[in-house]
Amino acid sequence: MAAENIVDVTIQNFQQVLLEGSQEKLVIIDFWADWCESCKQLMPTLERIASQYPEQVTLAKINCDEQQELAMQFGIRSLPTVALFKDGQPIDSFTGVKSEAEIKEMLSQHLPGPADELIKKAQQAMAESSAADAYTFAKQAYDIDGNNMQALKLLAEAAVDNGRLEQARELVATIPMVEHDNDYQRILSKIELAAEAADSPELRALQEQVEKSPDDHELRLKLALQLQQAHRDEEALDHAFTVLRKEPANADAKRYAMDIINALPDGDPLASKARRILYSMMY
Repeated sequence: MAAENIVDVTIQNFQQVLLEGSQEKLVIIDFWADWCESCKQLMPTLERIASQYPEQVTLAKINCDEQQELAMQFGIRSLPTVALFKDGQPIDSFTGVKSEAEIKEMLSQHLPGPADELIKKAQQAMAESSAADAYTFAKQAYDIDGNNMQALKLLAEAAVDNGRLEQARELVATIPMVEHDNDYQRILSKIELAAEAADSPELRALQEQVEKSPDDHELRLKLALQLQQAHRDEEALDHAFTVLRKEPANADAKRYAMDIINALPDGDPLASKARRILYSMMY
């Protein structure tokens, strides 16, 4: 049974498979014929490669004897001929038989890499207002390719959405001037708006009360909760840890600290740092 991403192309379906399909996946077009021994040698290699990349590649097979109109339309002069289509346009080709390694090397120049897949996931998570997932995927993409400006901007924006304003500022500062586009300006605006929202008069008043009564643990934990709600997680954890250092058996402080840590996105450096501090206090 042929894989779902291996298709026989005719004049009836070529627009759907090649022009429309190449908007979603890289399409490998194999021009072949029954009488062509080289075609029979190459085709199993192409089918094997297609089966290895089901989400990224479609193998479109065109029998040039049966689909002479298509063969003429593409100007095929020798068999086998293989062409790559993306976004409705031919982007690469070769004639004759190539090894699996040679074909994969050619495909690697046109297939999305691991960072690109993670960037898509981060964008989807951001569109769904899932800030924690967006941060996790963007950080994974940036860790794979630190020179990818799209990953960097996504991580900076996700950092803002998760209340990591200092981290967002540090990331934005590394964006070169040539990349100071509309996305860059939007991130700067989000940082400023988030900074204003995280420094409300009520929060400042509570901080002043804690400064006047530093041993009031209940008040300090109330401040920790307010800081966490303002996405100022590191400061919130500092206050919870301050209570635990003075009162190790304080159940509310432990619970607040664990709740804050568990709410942090996967991959956030603050999470691993805070867990180490908390565990050192508990054990």
